[in-house]
Amino acid sequence: MPLRRPWSILSLLCLILLASPACLVRRRAIERKGAKVDQALLVADRQTLVDAIARQYDAIRDLNAEVNMIPALGTTEKNKLTEYKDVRAYILFRKPTDIRIIGLYPVVRNKAFDMVSNGNAFKLYIPARNRFLTGNNEIIQPSANKLENLRPQHFQDAILVRPIDTAKDKLLMENFTDEDNAFYILHVVDQNGNGQLQLDRTIWFNRIDLKLSRQLIFDTAGNILTDARYSDWKSWDNVPFPKHIEINRPRDEYAVVIDIVKMDINKGLGAEKFVLEQPEGTTTQTVGQGPHSPTTPPPPPAKGRTKKK
Repeated sequence: MPLRRPWSILSLLCLILLASPACLVRRRAIERKGAKVDQALLVADRQTLVDAIARQYDAIRDLNAEVNMIPALGTTEKNKLTEYKDVRAYILFRKPTDIRIIGLYPVVRNKAFDMVSNGNAFKLYIPARNRFLTGNNEIIQPSANKLENLRPQHFQDAILVRPIDTAKDKLLMENFTDEDNAFYILHVVDQNGNGQLQLDRTIWFNRIDLKLSRQLIFDTAGNILTDARYSDWKSWDNVPFPKHIEINRPRDEYAVVIDIVKMDINKGLGAEKFVLEQPEGTTTQTVGQGPHSPTTPPPPPAKGRTKKK
């Protein structure tokens, strides 16, 4: 008789499961940020996303934006950040590579920095330090003064996502969807001179609305150069553009949060808007060299005397 008890218990459990499944099964809707309850995720293929990037890039010839900016100096790697809130800034861009950014201090609205780039070289004016920096966009050795690591090109790379060159770039697509995330990720891979593959960029699309949500740009060693995140897309002059942008440059130890207040797109910007003259009396420094004063130029080289024959 005792040998039959386990079978009796098993039979009883089966009867309970069949009789009242609601007591033992819990169903719940997956809630994702920005999505409605039970909202179906959108589906897209690789070419659709590639075309979306190109369409967004081609739609903008120039822009003039007034923004609220929160620069943060430091890095999460060192567990220390210093934020400067309520900075008003102006971002001007003209294709192909002209960009200028002017930042104003909180409250008093004096100029905090003024920087401009033509795609290769940059100029950066810091009034509080009476410094005028020039040099190439690429940072070889980050400065201890994090403000001097700012480059207009970093903003351009983050704000305007470059189209994918399908003839040159190798492309992989990932569907990264779980209970918390729902993204399509395009992995852009380059081949270096040694024939080795290296990750160039990853471009993320939110499957809730198929809007661009993130871009990671890497160096040749696979380290993150730029981590840009986009949200709250609005239409400006009939062109969609993210109202909120977060840019993080971990190696250069600074980050910037941008909220657009107002913006004009494709209204036309002249070349004079991207000219930054060095103010009189400022100390100039070519990045990678020591500073020197432009107001006291070095004496001209001595001319050799010609001996009379």
